[in-house]
Amino acid sequence: MTAKKPKTLEESIIEAMDGSDLDLIPFLPYILQDRWEIGSDPKTMIDLIRKHARDHSDLKILDLGCGKGAISIKIAHKFKCKCFGIDAIKDFIDEANLKAKEYQVGHLCHFEVGDIREKVKSLQGFNVIILGSIGPVFGDYSQTLQALKACVADGGIIMIDDGYIANDNDYLHLLVQRKDVIDQQVLDSGMELIDELVFNKEDIKQSDSAIYENLEKRCLELIKKFPEKAALFKDYIQRQKEENVALEDEITCAVMVIKNKFQL
Repeated sequence: MTAKKPKTLEESIIEAMDGSDLDLIPFLPYILQDRWEIGSDPKTMIDLIRKHARDHSDLKILDLGCGKGAISIKIAHKFKCKCFGIDAIKDFIDEANLKAKEYQVGHLCHFEVGDIREKVKSLQGFNVIILGSIGPVFGDYSQTLQALKACVADGGIIMIDDGYIANDNDYLHLLVQRKDVIDQQVLDSGMELIDELVFNKEDIKQSDSAIYENLEKRCLELIKKFPEKAALFKDYIQRQKEENVALEDEITCAVMVIKNKFQL
């Protein structure tokens, strides 16, 4: 059986952003210019760190697929701890650095452009690792946790903001796994799910609506500017509509807190 070819960095980016065409990548900063928090909710991550970590000012945070840095910056501002964010889109990292200065945490936050799949191979000693709504960049949960194990300090946690299909739901999605599959993959990796915060559907709908309104507006502007690429932007608008319906009606959205099961 032929091994599955790994995704390119560009393929991982477009998948994480719920797109389908690599030609969209250069336009993502424009499309998402109205939104600083383009991934997970920083308050949720802060609350979970407060609950599951100690000595907050001494923490080392690794934010993978950090986007524009909202999570790292707000964590650093709250706990006065060091945060390291990595994202593949340079414009996002540039904005993250500007925001860090604005929030007066530039000395605590370091942001870098790169492929997180490669960067993690040389990182270690982080108390908290965050994957905020970036999808299966490393593969399934077993592959993801195996890739991150060496990066986690003793007693550290991994927080993954993701969506899954409930075990009693027949809905199918190419990128979303069932809850029982996730639980087994976590255990197979030698780790354990110690906490889970499930998002309220009404809150998801309100957030999706605000994001979609601006996204559609920017895509329509790009259609006027680049009429020859109209199909590209219309496809992205349609995919966002479909993804929002799935998130609001079929998929359970949650932040899962995972820890080495021998360190509980």
